[in-house]
Amino acid sequence: MSSRFHGLSAFPLTPADEHGRVDVEALSRLIERLDAAGVDSIGLLGSTGSYAYLSREERLRAVQAAVECLKGKRTLIVGAGALRTDEAFALAQDAEKAGADALLLAPVSYTPLTQEEAYHHFAAVAGSTALPLCIYNNPSTTHFTFGEELLVRLAYIPHILSVKMPLPSDMQFKAELERLRPRLGEGFAIGYSGDWGAADALLQGADSWYSVIAGLLPVPAQRLFTAAKAGNKAEVQRLQAFFEPLWALFKTFGSYRVIYTAANLLSLTHRQPPLPIMPLGVSDTQRVEEALAKLAELDALPAATP
Repeated sequence: MSSRFHGLSAFPLTPADEHGRVDVEALSRLIERLDAAGVDSIGLLGSTGSYAYLSREERLRAVQAAVECLKGKRTLIVGAGALRTDEAFALAQDAEKAGADALLLAPVSYTPLTQEEAYHHFAAVAGSTALPLCIYNNPSTTHFTFGEELLVRLAYIPHILSVKMPLPSDMQFKAELERLRPRLGEGFAIGYSGDWGAADALLQGADSWYSVIAGLLPVPAQRLFTAAKAGNKAEVQRLQAFFEPLWALFKTFGSYRVIYTAANLLSLTHRQPPLPIMPLGVSDTQRVEEALAKLAELDALPAATP
């Protein structure tokens, strides 16, 4: 089942109104685009999908809409992160009953968690369903850092079959993968988020790219993913030039704000991020528009010859 965590995983927005009610029609339109583009999986209710800002009821509505839209055609990975273990437990069970294929779990906290507390939290949630689970290792949002020993312990819990890693500070993916793979076990999937560095991770042997941009613009993301998985460094470099203005904005403002702005500019939704997150201002929105125009130039660029 670890194969469910291989390939290009697209993380869409979860459009919602100012009261946190999910716009299931807009969400379904986004998911239909991902299905049509042939992504390997869809990461619903990740950080980009605003899981932390939505009630249990609205999260369930989002899962139900996605399941109805996909009808089993793509792997649906659903975020079950919550402050309390019992809440995460319930969210995981909701996702399973609604038809999700896999879970994604972040160590959400207000009081900082210890390594031991995180271990027991993950063990409890992993044991609450029969679904395979991916560890969401994203210290930039959770402010929790997984020690390597904790990852090793978690990897041997039944149903925990993958980890979604942040970009290493030195960008030395090969060294990190060579260190982790023997310890995490055969078949344990290791993927990366951080869109601007994920192609390099794939070139150096990562199993998957957990992608923000693929959740909105799956076709160019799929093109970059394919080149990287094929080991075509020259093509990756060529394609990255078209993504670079967008990556720069992700680094400056955070991908969450940028992707909402991009979705509105493309008329894929007209929802804003949940308060207190503010939309980008006029001048910064113009920068996003320019970055999208640069990326759109890829449409006219012929594919690389094998």
